[in-house]
Amino acid sequence: MATDKSKPAVIVCHGSYHSPAPYQPLLEYLNSQGFESYCPHRPTCDLSNLNVGDINNPDFNRGPPPGGFPSDSEDVAVVTQLLDKLINREGKRVLLLAHSSGGWVATQAALPEFQYQPRQAHGQAGGIIGLFYYGAFVIPVGQSVNSFFQPKDGPPITPPFMRFYAHGAAGLGTIVDAHKFLFNDLDHEPASKWAATLTAAPIMTVELTNDAYSVLPCAYLVLDQDLTLPKEYQEAMVALQAQNGNVFTVYHTSAGHSPHLSWTEGLVGKVEEFVDVIDGLQ
Repeated sequence: MATDKSKPAVIVCHGSYHSPAPYQPLLEYLNSQGFESYCPHRPTCDLSNLNVGDINNPDFNRGPPPGGFPSDSEDVAVVTQLLDKLINREGKRVLLLAHSSGGWVATQAALPEFQYQPRQAHGQAGGIIGLFYYGAFVIPVGQSVNSFFQPKDGPPITPPFMRFYAHGAAGLGTIVDAHKFLFNDLDHEPASKWAATLTAAPIMTVELTNDAYSVLPCAYLVLDQDLTLPKEYQEAMVALQAQNGNVFTVYHTSAGHSPHLSWTEGLVGKVEEFVDVIDGLQ
């Protein structure tokens, strides 16, 4: 196992409709195992940016704010700002840990200028050493989250775990029945606690332009009991990348969509395993 001294910093790219709150147990356990960890709040999921009135009693029927909703690119900017600090200013190695739609954010943020191997070739310290996805969207280059999952012809489909409001898909979406779709392997009390922290978000329409899959070591933890993104979808996304020659280290767990809460120690254990794999390549 990698020594504590060699462990990278970890940036968690959280899912849509979330704040960093449900990821705090994961961050705390990562820290206890010698990782320096972060989970920046995505602007698209921050109620204070979404024109919902009182964020403690939000009105999701309102339209976009005057300048429009934050874009997926603003989510990426929050991550790249942190990468700049950790890599360019502090010379640290970094692992991007991506959950759900955070997979798109992590992939787009893993720019060549931050990647470990190119930096080493130029005598620069630190860099992104890999991408670890769990229950995450692995979107092909040239597509957005929305274009990848929606039918190419015909009317758009609203997933069973989502609700839209007065402005439909042009407005905000929220999660419905979170106990079932997000927290099906948690007891009722903690599921209710974390469901109360969920937010809202616009749909993700920005196309992925950064091909990090073909350059960085990638891992995927398949969540076998995920009711939001069934394991067949997870496996199909990895298989699609394999068709393009991109190799993923694949792990499995019986957890549902939120193993950062239900399988925290196991998730960190898989992260440690993958860091060992990467260290063996460098």
